[in-house]
Amino acid sequence: MKQILMYSMVLLAGCSGVNNNSRARQVPPLRNAPVAFGPISQACMASGRDARSRDLCGCIQSVADDMLSNSQQRRAVVFYNNPQLAQEVRQSDRSNDERFWEAYVAYGERAKTTCS
Repeated sequence: MKQILMYSMVLLAGCSGVNNNSRARQVPPLRNAPVAFGPISQACMASGRDARSRDLCGCIQSVADDMLSNSQQRRAVVFYNNPQLAQEVRQSDRSNDERFWEAYVAYGERAKTTCS
């Protein structure tokens, strides 16, 4: 269960960070990682997290384009502003939520390996 929660938050963790200094932490560019632009990359860049970068957010979007439908991407975007909703979807017994969560976890696993 902990592993599932970890994968569900991979996008949030990938774009997270704490700015304890006046300078934001510099994130090295991703090498050989695909980059795309879409709703998830926009949410990632708008998140205000220090570790975000165009390369990282674009890589995450590229994986989403390969693994999630447009409606699933729109649903996942909400998690950037409301991480509690991810927990609610994960725990839901509704078949639509279960199918979405299965796809989202697989997406998170691939994003973690591709974009880190």
